[in-house]
Amino acid sequence: MKRSTHMARAAALAGAVALVLTACAGDADEPAAENTPTDEQAGGDTGPLIVGSLLPQTGSLAFLGPPEIAGVDLAVEEINDAGGVLGSPVEIHHTDSSDAANSEVATQSVTDLQSRGAQVIIGAAASSVTRIVIDDITGSEIVQISPANTATDLSGYSPFYFRTAPSDVVQGDALANLILEDGHADVAFIVFNDDYGITLRDVAQATLEDAGATVTYGSSGDEFDPQSNDVIASTVTAALATDPDAVVVIAFDQTRLIVPALVSAGFDASNLYFVDGNLSDYSEDFEPGTLEGAQGTLPGAFPSDEFQGRLLEVDPDLRDYSYAAESYDAVILAALAAVRGGGTDGPTIQANLAAVSGAEGGTECIGFSECAALLDDGQDIDYQAVSGVGPFADNNDPSSAYVGIYRYEDDNSYTWVKAVFGEVG
Repeated sequence: MKRSTHMARAAALAGAVALVLTACAGDADEPAAENTPTDEQAGGDTGPLIVGSLLPQTGSLAFLGPPEIAGVDLAVEEINDAGGVLGSPVEIHHTDSSDAANSEVATQSVTDLQSRGAQVIIGAAASSVTRIVIDDITGSEIVQISPANTATDLSGYSPFYFRTAPSDVVQGDALANLILEDGHADVAFIVFNDDYGITLRDVAQATLEDAGATVTYGSSGDEFDPQSNDVIASTVTAALATDPDAVVVIAFDQTRLIVPALVSAGFDASNLYFVDGNLSDYSEDFEPGTLEGAQGTLPGAFPSDEFQGRLLEVDPDLRDYSYAAESYDAVILAALAAVRGGGTDGPTIQANLAAVSGAEGGTECIGFSECAALLDDGQDIDYQAVSGVGPFADNNDPSSAYVGIYRYEDDNSYTWVKAVFGEVG
């Protein structure tokens, strides 16, 4: 089927498509990962599919853990309700990734998952954490699928590394175009010294400057140390001294200190812009009205009410849905790859992931049960991702994706406004 069908379905999920982006992932001379082994591999291990999650339960990204874990658990529940994979129920083992400042947590978690025989690991959420463990995971021929990594330099890192979230090429363009649409011309970035923050800032800055806007603060060399809260006040002062009409905050938990510092200095918070790393419900953190009018970007189509309802059945306490759909898609795709290849081992799953995502065409299908039935009938499939991403490209990134635009209300919670489509070519 044509990939435009993925666009149409994601548009229906998102509600409306406000802008079309065309972006290039990485440098032109950067080699793309080869999907080796290239041939469909059958006859591998046929024991239970063991999935491990490496998602944040502690650390600066812990707020992303509940929706991601719920997405994983929902997918496993639906797969097992449909009879499992190759006749056996999927096993799930959850572990903590924490953050890059606590790198030993992720390392120990990966060792634990390897000892349990995991063939697929969902995570990490942070690109900086993935860099710590990716060689240990993929070097063991375990398939790693991140639902939230966005750093551009992870594209094509390993044949065994995939992600169901688009790179910062798409989000950076969407963020910059949102700022330009709002009429801003002088933009300051308050960005922490982290690979995620730097790559996202670089893409957004390039887009802004290409359109004639000025980045008044926050260029290379202006990043603040994420491990030192003492520098936040001086960073805010330096940024506001350049008299920006918009401020982009690219940080994690540090945002809870940055926002009060900006507001107390007299900056109008309606001209604040957040990103996926800090787009969170701050209703319990700030006084009502603090963030009213501020906006943020988050990769992925807006989750439908029906999908949110299914997630709430798994975790009734969910407040955010960030990357839940991408986590769900990652597990469903891995299970379908095992069905297509007739094996639950890492190499078999790796060899079939692109095909079940629709990279080779096939019959469109939704969910595990419907798609697995088509595979059992010998048909190729084109899995329609809940997150709205297109089939895997040659570098194992989504070939297309949506970025949601959100606005903060008086109670400091955020609501969906529109979606921006991006193709990565």
